[in-house]
Amino acid sequence: MMPFTDEDLQAPVSSIIKEKIAPMLARDGGAIELLDIKNARVFVQLQGACVGCSASSSTLKFVVEKELKAAIHPELEIVNVPHGMEDKLQEL
Repeated sequence: MMPFTDEDLQAPVSSIIKEKIAPMLARDGGAIELLDIKNARVFVQLQGACVGCSASSSTLKFVVEKELKAAIHPELEIVNVPHGMEDKLQEL
């Protein structure tokens, strides 16, 4: 069971994405945006060179999700939000 509320998760998740993940992606021309956190599901959107990259799903699972699980809580889940679906998170 997740011991944190979605509001509790906002600051640490945002910090890790901004300080660790975003700089790594930027080196390859990519970017990541934290859109929302709902029920321990972290909704992000890849941008720049990451859009359409064949390694993007691996990056999300084995870099972003792994980092967040290790640093915050093992029950966190990353959800990639396709462009155009930003207002339909409940459908993902």
